[in-house]
Amino acid sequence: MKTTLTSTIACALALCAACAGSTRPIQTAVAPPPQELMAQLWVDPGPVPRELLWGVGGREHAPAADAVYQLKAKDESGFSTSYDVTAPDGLEWSVKIGPEAQTEVVVSRLLWALGYHQPPIYYLPSWTLDGSGIEKHQESEGRFRPKLPQLKREDEYWKWADNPFSGTRELKGLLVTLLMLNSTDLKDDNNAIYSLSEPWDGASRWFMVRDVGAALGETGKLFPRRNWLEGFEKQGFITKIDGQSVEFDYDGRHQQLLSMITPADVQWAATRMKGLSDAQWHDAFRAAGYSDPFANRFIARLRQKIDDGIALRAREHAVELSAR
Repeated sequence: MKTTLTSTIACALALCAACAGSTRPIQTAVAPPPQELMAQLWVDPGPVPRELLWGVGGREHAPAADAVYQLKAKDESGFSTSYDVTAPDGLEWSVKIGPEAQTEVVVSRLLWALGYHQPPIYYLPSWTLDGSGIEKHQESEGRFRPKLPQLKREDEYWKWADNPFSGTRELKGLLVTLLMLNSTDLKDDNNAIYSLSEPWDGASRWFMVRDVGAALGETGKLFPRRNWLEGFEKQGFITKIDGQSVEFDYDGRHQQLLSMITPADVQWAATRMKGLSDAQWHDAFRAAGYSDPFANRFIARLRQKIDDGIALRAREHAVELSAR
């Protein structure tokens, strides 16, 4: 009992130290980045809606549902267990199981629909694992991300508080979108940079948020519940507007990041999400194996948040008029 209590206290102190050390000031860009640089984070998806059932990788990069995947490595250090596996054709995959398998696919699809870079990512409701001392068996649902030779992940990651896009509406809109989705794990090392052997999706280098499965539930600092419909419906979005600052119903870590967001940033992101078609919304959830009744409730709550975000401009204008 004493050892357990000591370990618990030590973990709590370490968490507090980590949170205290993460309160870096938010940097603001001196000038807007050139279009070629901005395209590394965000590209205008254009007038034709992006197809979200298969996403950026398309059907051609999707994993085979009936294949046997050979185990290379297993990682249980994070919230979700993940595997490195090899398909019969030799392609390597990163596979994540558990509640984040569905949410990561949905969030990734929606971000890509808005113009933010995402790696190819897919969902299988079940799959077969074999090798490395284990018997061949059926595994539960899995998020599949291929390790394509044309996509090379760089060793470094980009930081929310200081990056080439600091101060831009596109960067702050990305953060707003993640808040709408109740993304509760906004740590820097979830951000990735990819170098491409040739241009893809409008750029030869991608700055992206990755491992975005801690979402669509409640937000919190310790073990928030992911993929929880009732919790997602219950949690609020915007709690207060004070001049150019916005307060959110957000209980996750890295609260200092929210200080960069203005009402105009919220409206910018909400307006773009409003432009998603019914087919895109439902395809994003269908791609992750959600039933229509569950998807409809998630979508309904997201549309409420979108309307709240768009309404901020009217609320700002009303405040300005009353002050005259």
